[in-house]
Amino acid sequence: MESHRLHWGLPQWVAFLRDKDIPIMPRSKEAIDALDVDAASPKDMARIVMQDPFLALRLLRRAERHRSQTLGHDTTTVLGAVLQVGVRGLHNAVADSALCDDANTGLAECEARAVLSARIALDWAAHRVDVSPEEVALAALLGEIGELMLWGFFPELPQRCLEELQSGRANRNALAQQQVAGFTFKQLSVGLIETWALPPLIMQLVRGADTPRANIARIASDAARHLQANPRNPALPSDVIAVHPHLPGVTWEALLATLPIDDDYREAVYAIVTGSGEDVPDDY
Repeated sequence: MESHRLHWGLPQWVAFLRDKDIPIMPRSKEAIDALDVDAASPKDMARIVMQDPFLALRLLRRAERHRSQTLGHDTTTVLGAVLQVGVRGLHNAVADSALCDDANTGLAECEARAVLSARIALDWAAHRVDVSPEEVALAALLGEIGELMLWGFFPELPQRCLEELQSGRANRNALAQQQVAGFTFKQLSVGLIETWALPPLIMQLVRGADTPRANIARIASDAARHLQANPRNPALPSDVIAVHPHLPGVTWEALLATLPIDDDYREAVYAIVTGSGEDVPDDY
């Protein structure tokens, strides 16, 4: 372990990570390899890609290089990226990819959280007719890419941030990251997305511009983090209340339907957000 890197600032980390060969999850390679390339549809491929933020990033960068040669529009969805490179192009990209170590617990948990964020964002954003749910989902999927890259290439840093949080010296992830690293992993994600020249819309959504799309992506990520920490997390009602103004006319039931929680806890959260119940205790 090169401990001097623990003293790096944000620019050094961006420079260190930007040229790394982005690996993909082993399950993605297995799933793509199992498909009949001549029979698989772009939507089949896109569904697999949306389950792996590393593969989504790798594909999006490949699609952007292809787009720059053909002068097409920015690629802001996974399906759009698949259509840019083609089914066979995606299959070839996967064949050339290095593989993540899915036994790395920190990486596996961060990756699972990103996938859950994207799923929640996709379902919530689908209730707005003036946004593309797929763009919101991709932003949520890539919102953790800075932390994912650290887990993949220098896990000591995110591990120290976890220990800072668990010690009680910080009460929020962002504060723990700031205290240990001197920057937040969200800032690292934004820095990497900028240096990789990903589409400006993706940058805006990940950075968190005050727009319905960006807010839905951000709150979906918050909800996923809370659910991963505790499937009956007392912070979850606040997430549902926070997203509600960005989805006018959507019922509380519809917002809660997508969340992977037990039915009795769903009822408890519903009672809180509608004002018919008391706050969920911390040990609920």
